[in-house]
Amino acid sequence: MKQKTVKAAIKRIKITGSGRLMRRKMSAQHLSMGKSKRVRRDSDKFMPVSRADSKKLKKLIPNR
Repeated sequence: MKQKTVKAAIKRIKITGSGRLMRRKMSAQHLSMGKSKRVRRDSDKFMPVSRADSKKLKKLIPNR
């Protein structure tokens, strides 16, 4: 049987040209005025997914 991609995983993760998985940082969603400017600025960036999690996530995104 064909394995389907998990749509929620696609929406949350970017795949780089070299195949690394990148995710958004936390703390950017709401209640931002109580957080420092540095935290707000850093939360815009993407960071790589850990090796242990990337193995699990690649199974959720088989056709990418």
